[in-house]
Amino acid sequence: MDRADVIILGGGLVGLTTAIALDRHGLSSIVIDPADPELTLAPAHDGRATAVSSSSWRMLEAIGVGAKLEGEGCPIRSIRVSEGLEPGGIVFDPEEGDDALGTMFENRRLRQVLRETAAEAKNIQLLMPASAADVVRDGNGVRVALHDSRLVSAPLLIAAEGRNSPTREAAAIPMARWSYDHHAIVLTITHEYDHENVAYEIFYPSGPFAILPMLPGTRSAIVWSVSAADAAAIVDLPDRAIAAEIEKRMGGFLGKIQIAGRRWSYPLGFHHAATITGQRLALVGDAAHGIHPIAGQGLNLGFRDAAAIAQVLVEGARLGLDLGDAQLLSRYEQWRSLDTFMVAAATDGLTRIYGVPGRAASAIRRFGMGIVQRIGPLRAQLMAEARGETGDMPLLLRGLPI
Repeated sequence: MDRADVIILGGGLVGLTTAIALDRHGLSSIVIDPADPELTLAPAHDGRATAVSSSSWRMLEAIGVGAKLEGEGCPIRSIRVSEGLEPGGIVFDPEEGDDALGTMFENRRLRQVLRETAAEAKNIQLLMPASAADVVRDGNGVRVALHDSRLVSAPLLIAAEGRNSPTREAAAIPMARWSYDHHAIVLTITHEYDHENVAYEIFYPSGPFAILPMLPGTRSAIVWSVSAADAAAIVDLPDRAIAAEIEKRMGGFLGKIQIAGRRWSYPLGFHHAATITGQRLALVGDAAHGIHPIAGQGLNLGFRDAAAIAQVLVEGARLGLDLGDAQLLSRYEQWRSLDTFMVAAATDGLTRIYGVPGRAASAIRRFGMGIVQRIGPLRAQLMAEARGETGDMPLLLRGLPI
């Protein structure tokens, strides 16, 4: 039976980041994932791109991943939010010398670098593809029997399996969950004019429309929220037709556009676990919470989970504690519960507010944006939230070792 300090079920972005953060501080992990790495790293697997917040980027640098991504991401220097193409709105511009509001990376490239880093780590054992046939969590520890008859054990199980986490379901953890009846259409475009490192969030009655700058300066990622009923038809439009629809929603401010690759469609929903811990169990990432991409915080919440659980476990190990100890897990629960709840509530609220149709609702939203634009401290607080730089930040998010 192979033993480690932690077993991580799920080898996606958050699961691998957690394993690498633990490895950098001397704790071992066994990462189990049913997906074939060759398939998950293929260009056709995932078309999404993520705005990695400045605090998440500091963590990636601190655990040795940032250096491998240096120069590949596109910094976001400004964010412009508007109600349709109406004048006004909110402009988020950092002060001179401040960090960028985020850095855009393709998810596939993030996954590739994390996979390579984990494969090189001396304290990480990757079992991919592999899946758990039976999981036992009790007072003696965690034991996982794999479908190929291998056995692994550890004091703690971390579930990083995503939105449909079977470990969370098996633990009977209550969930708040609903669908938004919308799909996010994701694709990449090239455009005539340089984006100048500006991200745009344009709110339409049918849903938000985001333009996210990528390298080089005439390439951007589109995240377009449409009704579930229309998603399939829009995805199947010819390139010229979908380019014309996108250009119309952009108001032409980036000039002529072209579609640069295939399209993906992802259903949108909300879920939030009532608790993120159980007996010798901790949930991280989408296993614990899933939110609307309206504010681009989904993966960053998962990175904050990884930073917090790593610090709790590393500090516990230094004190000689059992890593599955209920008091250690309680610290993780308390540390992350408020942040995840507040971000989840805020994104859900924004989704509902901007989904209200009618001119009166639109006028009220524009009025609210005008207030935010005029109140500098409020705007600065929102920028800090976007960077993940509020509250009691784990050391890794500050760029510091644990």
